[in-house]
Amino acid sequence: MKVRRLTVRGIEQFTAFLDSLNTPTPQGVPAWLLDNDEMSSPLEVAIEVTVTTFENRFELAKYLDSKLTDSGLKSVERDVSLWTWLTLFYFDQVCPPDEEGRRKPDEQARYIPAVDDYRKYYRHLLAGPYTVYRAHRDAPWRAFAVLAGPVDKLGELAEQLTSRQEIVTNKAAMELATDLYVDPATQRVKRGAAGSGPGSARRFADILNQFDLTWDLYAMKMLAIRQMMPAEFKRFM
Repeated sequence: MKVRRLTVRGIEQFTAFLDSLNTPTPQGVPAWLLDNDEMSSPLEVAIEVTVTTFENRFELAKYLDSKLTDSGLKSVERDVSLWTWLTLFYFDQVCPPDEEGRRKPDEQARYIPAVDDYRKYYRHLLAGPYTVYRAHRDAPWRAFAVLAGPVDKLGELAEQLTSRQEIVTNKAAMELATDLYVDPATQRVKRGAAGSGPGSARRFADILNQFDLTWDLYAMKMLAIRQMMPAEFKRFM
């Protein structure tokens, strides 16, 4: 299907649909908005997307990068109408129904990007992974720590790291996070990485913020930062 943008009315209809999911009378997915000329409008370039089941956020981001980054579109990251259309198109993946057919949406920022709120922007389930992947496009695996999870969930690890711009955009910091918290054999986040305990992602973010007061972390290599980490992180090394 050719990618479009939801219009203001289309976003209003989509928002009403999201709200209905938390009521006793939830609406069905309004797929008709996708190609209705009053609710959506065509892009200035032709981009085709297909209904695909993505193994994780990394594969999702890789796919979106292949479609959007070199497409000729401008200011992709801030295009609310585009991301909301894509969210509706992939709604079965970003908000899948449970065994009883009920959908349980999270906060609105997961489905309609909060482009003016940095801490919430990365919570968008499509724009967030895409932006992280694009920031590390020269070696996207380094960002796998925040892209390893399922498409419909952000996860505590990703929440802690993507909400801090000085970490999520730092190549060495993201490489270290992946080195510490991702099991290369299973490509899954290691047990204990989430939460706030010793060596956790929350502690990782706090420690790097402390280091940043003294060292230029953007100028450092991953191994140099790794050697500075406190003993509590040894269990992940």
